[in-house]
Amino acid sequence: MQKPASRRFGVSLSWHFLALLLFAGSLLFGSGSAKASWSVDPVLRKAEKRYGRSGPANDRLQAWHDLLEGSRRKSEQEQLQAVNQQINRQVRFSDDSELWQRRDYWATPVETLARGAGDCEDFALAKYFTLLQLGVDPQKLRITYARALKLNQAHMVVTYYETPDAEPLVLDNLVDDILPASQRKDLALRYAFDAQGLYAMDHGALKRIGEPTELRPWQVVLTRMERQGFHLASVQSQSAGG
Repeated sequence: MQKPASRRFGVSLSWHFLALLLFAGSLLFGSGSAKASWSVDPVLRKAEKRYGRSGPANDRLQAWHDLLEGSRRKSEQEQLQAVNQQINRQVRFSDDSELWQRRDYWATPVETLARGAGDCEDFALAKYFTLLQLGVDPQKLRITYARALKLNQAHMVVTYYETPDAEPLVLDNLVDDILPASQRKDLALRYAFDAQGLYAMDHGALKRIGEPTELRPWQVVLTRMERQGFHLASVQSQSAGG
């Protein structure tokens, strides 16, 4: 299902930083592990103190808790569908200048769900960390920068690789269906990152071009998540150590 054009886009200018990193590099899919080790309960307790025990913010956060608890025993494909569907339904598009009065702000999953709004990078971050918490292998997930070809605008999605050489599936706030990248004729996948590195898309393969420590908004959002009760030491150590 295609979303209305007015709700589609809003990727920050931070992505222009990635264009500066296009240097020669070896092909790499990612060799480390960065399993999410946090429990959602401390995160929700901290969120409750900030946003209250009732109201729309609490309702959305409780629904997120229920999504996590109810999806742990599902197949990986079912988890992808459940997470993509729920985040898309619970979060409306809003750009950073309107929502945060900033030109560039990467929101944590708690901030996005509490507000019930975010831009495409916030959708992607919420889906990425939710899937990690459900136990999806981090080597299968990338946060990916794309170009929306028809409107010539920047966009961000989550890509899922069932195997290292598989065609990625695209989890997107523009289209509710999870489709292989080759079926998304409206998107051109350009760059990606995870806890191990920054990558350029090279004829379907991932070419490593830098370290995630070079992407400051990623480091900032991880630090803010730690303060909100997420225990992401493994993710941060992978980011620091490669």
